[in-house]
Amino acid sequence: MPLTVPNWMRAFLPRRFRKTVARVAVVRLSGAIGAVSPIRPGLSIATVAPSLERAFSMPGLSAVALVINSPGGSPVQSHLIYRRIRALATEKEVKVFAFVEDAAASGGYMIACAADEIVADPASLVGSIGVVSAGFGFDRLIERIGIERRVHTQGEAKAMLDPFRPENPQDIVRLKEIQADVQALFTGLVRERRPGLDASRDLFTGAVWTGRQALELGLVDALGDLRATLRACYGEKVDLRLVAENRGSWLARLLRRAGPGQTAAGLPDALIAAVEERAAWARLGL
Repeated sequence: MPLTVPNWMRAFLPRRFRKTVARVAVVRLSGAIGAVSPIRPGLSIATVAPSLERAFSMPGLSAVALVINSPGGSPVQSHLIYRRIRALATEKEVKVFAFVEDAAASGGYMIACAADEIVADPASLVGSIGVVSAGFGFDRLIERIGIERRVHTQGEAKAMLDPFRPENPQDIVRLKEIQADVQALFTGLVRERRPGLDASRDLFTGAVWTGRQALELGLVDALGDLRATLRACYGEKVDLRLVAENRGSWLARLLRRAGPGQTAAGLPDALIAAVEERAAWARLGL
């Protein structure tokens, strides 16, 4: 039986024996972007940055694979995550893949554009390149039940779009200006990162497409999945190294209560990290 030398030991061997297997760090980016709930925080630069730093700092790295499953959310957090990925990729000179699961829509697609190559499933939902703002109006409801709304501001736009007051046309004009500015940032980013877009189609209407349609439109580069694609690129023995999500699994968050080193259940951090990694691999189906 041939002797297998772990990658971390190869640096101590003579150069002629240092043949290494390609290593790809896998980072899962799943969920809505921005503040979601205290129980399950959404994707943000604060929750994602540690995982990205660990991924791009991995020794012997050939590439980083982002597994994206997000309907979008905060444009600010989407852009911050996008910029951090591009900065790390440039600094480390590492290729980045994005693998779309159910969806890479709106801010999720913005993050996917940080990759050098985007791969989607034929049934993935891709796109939604647009900006939306939604809310409710309660002014007639509180009038009906006899409640008077009192708001005092310094600055006429300070209470813009107050849901307990009738809609002000000037507020709508201002909102449209803000949306247009964010949309210009989004579309400019997509055009820069995706030069092969179908110029005959308006892809910036907020519409979504399936993975197969997105391939024809130039929104993605290929159809496939993480395992098959990376094996085709780097060989059957490619070393996939999952970087556990910083948010952790629900079990890890429940156990991690007593501070660093130990948990409320008396379990070491190393064991909790193993639980998080196993849960993350299970979510990937690998």
